[in-house]
Amino acid sequence: MAKIAQAFAKFRGGIHLSHSKNTKENVTAIISDPSLVVIPMQQHIGGACQPIVKKKDVVKIGQVIGQSTAYVSAPIHASISGKVKAIKPILLSNGKMCEAIHIENDGLQTLGPDLKPITVRSKDELLQAAYDSGLVGIGGAGFPLHVKLANKENHFIDCLIVNGAECEPYITSDYREMMEYPQRIIAGMEIVMRYLGIKKGIIGIEENKPEAIERINNYLQDRADTSQMIEVMALPVKYPQGAEKMLVYATTGRKIGKGKLPAQAGCLVLNVSTVSLFQHYLETGIPLVSKRITVSGDSFTCPQNVSVPLGTSIGELVEFCGGFSQPPNKLILGGPMMGIAQYTLDIPITKQNNALIALGKGNELPDESPCIRCGRCVTACPLSLMPVQIERSVKMDDAAMLQKLNASACMECGCCSYVCPSGRKLVQYMKQAKVIAGRANT
Repeated sequence: MAKIAQAFAKFRGGIHLSHSKNTKENVTAIISDPSLVVIPMQQHIGGACQPIVKKKDVVKIGQVIGQSTAYVSAPIHASISGKVKAIKPILLSNGKMCEAIHIENDGLQTLGPDLKPITVRSKDELLQAAYDSGLVGIGGAGFPLHVKLANKENHFIDCLIVNGAECEPYITSDYREMMEYPQRIIAGMEIVMRYLGIKKGIIGIEENKPEAIERINNYLQDRADTSQMIEVMALPVKYPQGAEKMLVYATTGRKIGKGKLPAQAGCLVLNVSTVSLFQHYLETGIPLVSKRITVSGDSFTCPQNVSVPLGTSIGELVEFCGGFSQPPNKLILGGPMMGIAQYTLDIPITKQNNALIALGKGNELPDESPCIRCGRCVTACPLSLMPVQIERSVKMDDAAMLQKLNASACMECGCCSYVCPSGRKLVQYMKQAKVIAGRANT
């Protein structure tokens, strides 16, 4: 095996976590036949889609069922074949209401007749394919892929960074993508680099995933031309290594300034599963209609990685994995650091979801007590923010001070709450701070 590149730099702050990657050796299982899917029309940052089908319409897998005229948006496709049972609002995992299309499965798994491999011969065709794929940032806020690739501000970008860090505890969905589809990842990088004129590619993977590092690196070495353009880089194991600013700093040594984006540092950052699924779309014409979800935590009978059609309820996912071995004290969509706790099993899986974590007794959050001014939250913050002062300003409803404290820069990684000996709910205060600080701009 060729020598693995090492990270350029380590970011300040951050924390070291117990990884609990208990499902990393579980080959992806498949749920193919949920009886009903509920597909929300808002699964991305930007403009919500509007249904373009109506009740009783028959739809096929991959058929567009929701679109928006907004530039920052992505089409939404049917994930199963069947009949539209209803179009009505539902409550999403983030507590917001959203219009959703309810599709009853006909059991036939019929693919749309127009699905076929996609040919890309130019940047414009690449961007159109990215839009048509319906892809958005996997496991994050859901930024549409075509918008990120477009680089409308025409920043000079010379490096594509593919994020394989997967630094949150429990989650192994990206790890399985790297183990199961290394060729798709490399091919996806090649086509993006070719038509965007990017000369250098880096796949950043934390050092605690040596099997993934070796698998992708070995595949690269079999492709002599590609190995000159793309390299695998072993990253220090520290949370939140997968955050864009931390990842860019580790892989290139470049710093992204306050309020700046990776593109302004000459970098395009994509998730490893996003790149792979884009290549899958080009090869098959099948858009984003399913997601790999890591089902883990001490309350599950059979923790594993599962590929599910979008719109499948988390209740069906729980049932597929054998139900709960003990009543969960906390059920989280996403990782334990940045995920959102759920109160019902009726929530549907969406494009942004990558994990379902169920934690039993003994994982309760500590009771909140007064701040002791120890400063651990400041030391742990990877963005050098001051959570204690931000909390105080939130309580005073001081929008101007929150702007001075740069509260809107918080990425809600949870490091401050994790290290707080007083159990302060600092992330919740940071969320409130962004809302209050935003008033100063209106």
